Amino acid sequence: MAMFTEKGQGALESESGLSIIGTGMRVVGDISADGVVKIEGTVVGTVRAGRQVLVGKGGEVEGDVISREAIIGGEVRGSIRADERIEIQSTSVVHGDIAAKRLLVQEGGEINGVVRMGEAALEAETVEKAGAQRSY
Repeated sequence: MAMFTEKGQGALESESGLSIIGTGMRVVGDISADGVVKIEGTVVGTVRAGRQVLVGKGGEVEGDVISREAIIGGEVRGSIRADERIEIQSTSVVHGDIAAKRLLVQEGGEINGVVRMGEAALEAETVEKAGAQRSY
C-alpha cells in the first residue's frame, strides 16, 4: 500500500481521514469531514461525516449527528441521522430523535426521543425537515 496517494488515483476508501476531538477539547461550531470523526471531548454544533461519527465514552455532542454510520458511547443532545446504521452502546445517553436503516441498542443505552427505522424513515425525515424549513 502506498504511503502517499493523490486523491482519486488509487486512494482507498479506508484511507479517508480520521478527525479526533480529544478528551478535554471543546469545539464550538459545526464539523464536516469526508471520513471518520471521533469525539472524546465536547462538540457544540452539528457533526457531519461522510463515513462514520464515533462518540466515545465521555464524549458529548450538543447538536445533530449526520453520517452514514454512527456509534454512540457518550452523550448526544440532538438528533442522529445515519444512512446505514446507528449503534447505541451501553454507556450512551441520547436526548433526541433517531433515524436510520438499522439500529443496535446495547442493554443500558438510553434513547429519549422518537426512533424511526428503515428506508421510509430516512425519506420521511428528509421531507419533514424540508417542510419545517419553509414554514415561518
